[in-house]
Amino acid sequence: MRGTMTEIQTHTLEVPGAVLTYDVRPGKSSAHPVLLMIGSPMGAAGFGALSEHFTDRTVVTYDPRMSDRSKRTDGATQTTVEEQADDLHRLIAALDLGPVDLFASSGGAVNALALVAKHPEQVLTLVAHEPPDAALLPDADAALAAARDIHETYMRDGRGPGMAKFIALTSLKG
Repeated sequence: MRGTMTEIQTHTLEVPGAVLTYDVRPGKSSAHPVLLMIGSPMGAAGFGALSEHFTDRTVVTYDPRMSDRSKRTDGATQTTVEEQADDLHRLIAALDLGPVDLFASSGGAVNALALVAKHPEQVLTLVAHEPPDAALLPDADAALAAARDIHETYMRDGRGPGMAKFIALTSLKG
């Protein structure tokens, strides 16, 4: 059942090499841990509708560096899982609300797994939804080649053409 949340509070956090933008949706109760919802490259906007279902707790969403409202300040054109995990570590510390429950999807799940490996004390529960780890697949060589092609298309032609290749690949049956 959907509830009405209070107004979204938008904040920024300076981290090494970037300024992250995140949204806080205060919940009705402080009895539950903060729920942090993350994706990558998807930003906070992708969790808007889902966030409305958690009125019993504070919900935080954010834009990973190089995504939507978060900007790099160091001129780098790529980011690493370790860098993203460090951003999450700093965000959770800045919230100063204790360990969080964490729902992480896609690339956000990979980043969250790296966070938990390094800072398990910051996360009570992690739901890692569809972490893309092609290296574990039986056809890993083909899957990794397709991922490289998507990345090269993105770097050469931009987000739209890169996303079109991603959607085409993930829409394959079988």
